[in-house]
Amino acid sequence: MANTTVKIPTSNDIYLEANGKKVAVVQSYRSVAGRTERTVEAFGESEPVATIASHNTYQLTLTRLYATDEAISDGISFYELRDFSLVIVKPDRRVVYTGCNWSRIAETGELSETVAEEITLVAAKRVETAA
Repeated sequence: MANTTVKIPTSNDIYLEANGKKVAVVQSYRSVAGRTERTVEAFGESEPVATIASHNTYQLTLTRLYATDEAISDGISFYELRDFSLVIVKPDRRVVYTGCNWSRIAETGELSETVAEEITLVAAKRVETAA
């Protein structure tokens, strides 16, 4: 009988990466993918003859982001992040959203905390690979 171990994801498995460095770990995320469809109409037809999909869009909401020690020592701020990646490591695959930029940041302040409560971001691309 084969010994199989199931890896349970932790917050270290969801993180932000900028310039090849892990800059924050994320407690949880929510991803919404979308696209708009356009209809193609033809002369003399009473209904559209086809639909054309636009590019996919990805909006992600991240909760409880903790800056890494390296990011803190480098003086990286969530507000200054541009063109970064969100990496999600799952037991059977790895999902990476690239070309990310934040659109909304919500904070709750506590002394000595390096936490952003919620960041909403938009990603340009989503790539999924086997683990």
